[in-house]
Amino acid sequence: MSQASDKVVIGKIGAPYGIKGWVKINAYTDTPEGIFDYSPWFVGEQAEYQIDHWRPHGKSLVAKLVGIESRDDAERIKNLDIAIFANQLPELEEGEFYWRELTGMQVVTTQGYELGVVKDVFNTGANDILQVKAKSKDAFGQKERLIPFVLEEVVQSVNKEGKVITVDWDPGF
Repeated sequence: MSQASDKVVIGKIGAPYGIKGWVKINAYTDTPEGIFDYSPWFVGEQAEYQIDHWRPHGKSLVAKLVGIESRDDAERIKNLDIAIFANQLPELEEGEFYWRELTGMQVVTTQGYELGVVKDVFNTGANDILQVKAKSKDAFGQKERLIPFVLEEVVQSVNKEGKVITVDWDPGF
């Protein structure tokens, strides 16, 4: 279970905080403090760390990792991703998905037109967006589409087993 594909990024190490090895933490979890529910952290390529202490600091978080003892140590891990084993994530309710599960799925319209494959999922603030790429330009001259992930309105179904997302979307758009 040590392959990179078995891990998911949940945050990033920020700048050093003070001189005793503390670092700022940029969490990608639903609630920022939720990042500390997971252990161990894999920082950068494969370095495994345990959290010694953490605390809120203003509107952000700071943490002391075991083995990071100085500002120089903290500087060496600055801007590195924080990952955990994917199987540490909580089970989701029926109809809920992790973005990583959607990546690689085929996207087809309700009329059966193949739009391409999900390359990325991101949030614009208003809603999540599927970045869908076709193998080559299609009949409408499209190689990439950005489709809002709005259940029932745009996204009609997600078949996790079949790896297919069905959307009510005009292929010419």
